[in-house]
Amino acid sequence: MDMTRRAALLTSAAIASSVMFPMRSFAQTTPRKGGVFTVHYGAEQRQLNPSLQASTGVYIIGGKIQEQLVDLDAKGDPVGVLAESWEATPDGKTITFKLRPGVTWHDGKPFTSADVQFTAMEMWKKILNYGTTLQLFLTAVDTPDPLTAVFRYERPMPLQLLLRALPDLGYISPRHLYEGKGDIRQNPVNLAPVGTGPFKFVAYERGQHVIADRNPNYWRPNAPYLDRIVWRVVTDRSAAAAQMEAGQIHYSPFSGLTISDSARLAKDPRFIVSTKGNEGNARTNTVEFNFRRKELADIRVRRAIAHALDIPFFIENFLGDFAKRGTGPVPSVSTDFYPADNGPQYPFDKALAAKLLDEAGFKAGAGGTRFSLRLLPAPWGEDITLFATFIQQSLANVGIKVEIVRTDGGGFLKQVYNDWDFDLATGWHQYRNDPAVSTTVWYRSGQPKGAPWTNQWDWTDPTIDKIIDDAATEVDTGKRKALYGDFVRRANTEIPIWTPIEQIFLTAITAKARNHSNTPRWGSSSWHDLWLAE
Repeated sequence: MDMTRRAALLTSAAIASSVMFPMRSFAQTTPRKGGVFTVHYGAEQRQLNPSLQASTGVYIIGGKIQEQLVDLDAKGDPVGVLAESWEATPDGKTITFKLRPGVTWHDGKPFTSADVQFTAMEMWKKILNYGTTLQLFLTAVDTPDPLTAVFRYERPMPLQLLLRALPDLGYISPRHLYEGKGDIRQNPVNLAPVGTGPFKFVAYERGQHVIADRNPNYWRPNAPYLDRIVWRVVTDRSAAAAQMEAGQIHYSPFSGLTISDSARLAKDPRFIVSTKGNEGNARTNTVEFNFRRKELADIRVRRAIAHALDIPFFIENFLGDFAKRGTGPVPSVSTDFYPADNGPQYPFDKALAAKLLDEAGFKAGAGGTRFSLRLLPAPWGEDITLFATFIQQSLANVGIKVEIVRTDGGGFLKQVYNDWDFDLATGWHQYRNDPAVSTTVWYRSGQPKGAPWTNQWDWTDPTIDKIIDDAATEVDTGKRKALYGDFVRRANTEIPIWTPIEQIFLTAITAKARNHSNTPRWGSSSWHDLWLAE
């Protein structure tokens, strides 16, 4: 790739102007029943159950079929879904949820507290990436009656933390389809989910589509409006844009299109291209280090790699107005937890990078090469592809030869987080309202093997583990913020992963859609009120 400025990517300013006022007025305001809504599904993850895998790539499908205890309303405040109310004891060790009556699973069985108990103890605590750390001190879930679930913790669980986490980490699975059925991870229900949500699973043809139909017995009156949702697997982003223009796809979520295609669609009155509805899913680009490689276990090498990358140049020339320099694992959009002091930063300094590599004992050999690394980029977005090539070319300038190994979504997750078959990886870290939800798990040791987007680097730091555990159980908000400042500074000092770029997700959607982008995590939400105008 030619690393000079690319004119196509300078169109991000045009996108920015188009999303400032993205919602348009339309004459039809009465919801219309019926219709098929087609979604661009760019990277299959071989998992559809959000109780087992926390990921926008899972929520985009599973979040319409299964439901969680709590979601976020239009203002970003917690609102009950399968839970109607909740309360915590003053010591923070007991949290009680009163559940919604009259809810049934798609197979007709009643939803009860037994489902909550099983899901929390067997899935969230033991398997769910992010959930294993969040629920580390969960000791039991009592079920005094079918509509009451009492969560008991060894150490305090701040109620606001749990409520911030449950929109993503609170999906419930049917106990009767999992208990006593063998390995939960291999249960076929994971790819044919049964939920309580507005849409019922119909079919999954790998590499083709996923289909879900309207749930006629949904507990919300008159919902949903749509008859069917089809998620069409299209891995080529330009092909997805062409299908949108042809009317074959209505919605492309989570920066699924190229920047240039997004800019073109933003000028077309048939579409809305916007950051709205993504406020609850800020993201940073990652550089992930496998400490099983002796070179990367040396902190001087990790710091050298960081100094070798000219991040401001990459942002200016390839990402534009929707990206900024990242300063650590807690992004600047987190008004509650962003620290005044982020600790060490790593500005571009090629000479310093070379000096650190020399000091680490990795002198340049024949042809100037010091050593070679394999880099696995996640297939989630165009920016990751571009960043991988930028890393490759930048590290070549300091004597590190990089081979880029590309794979599909499921292959990436397996090779990096289960098989540990990588040296460097790059993808997205998604920040979800509180560092304890989906951020600290990238650093906390003891994560289950195979849990995506968690510490699988073979790196353990007792200092950061203690900070993470103390912050997650501190009920005083001021003390929690101070502890997360300590966490950020320690993470930036040791850099087991590096988060040098902050971004905002873009979505493209047909202008015929109504009630869309109306919550901070809309792409992941249930779409019970979504409808299509004629």
